[in-house]
Amino acid sequence: MDRTGKCLCGAVHFTIRDLAPEFGACHCKMCQRWSGSAYLSLTVPANAISFGGADNIARYQSSEWAERAWCKKCGSNLWYQVTAEGPHSGSYHMPIGLLDDISGLKMDREIYADAKPDSVTFAGEHQRLDTAATLALFGVAE
Repeated sequence: MDRTGKCLCGAVHFTIRDLAPEFGACHCKMCQRWSGSAYLSLTVPANAISFGGADNIARYQSSEWAERAWCKKCGSNLWYQVTAEGPHSGSYHMPIGLLDDISGLKMDREIYADAKPDSVTFAGEHQRLDTAATLALFGVAE
């Protein structure tokens, strides 16, 4: 299914082609600080998305292996992207709230589940990976 989305002010907008309906939650400390809680995001291959308003995008290399981006005008978080070589290199991990239509999405995983606040619990049966399993998933050494 194709989906469109945009930041809060609309300066950055995008179309995702053939979006898989599964999304995940990241509980790492960086995502907690960046999003205010768990970061709920879709995984989008780089070749499946096109952007408008790219001149309004700011980037920050948040670790040795990934960057984060946001809208320069309104500050909306746009993506987390793995920049290091590996199985997820180049893929965008984008907040589900940017989509114009979030119907039909289903959480299928939580990463860094051992770092989640005690007060945050997502219902349902889905994969829950601890820190070591998450780093292995992204092909990063501890």
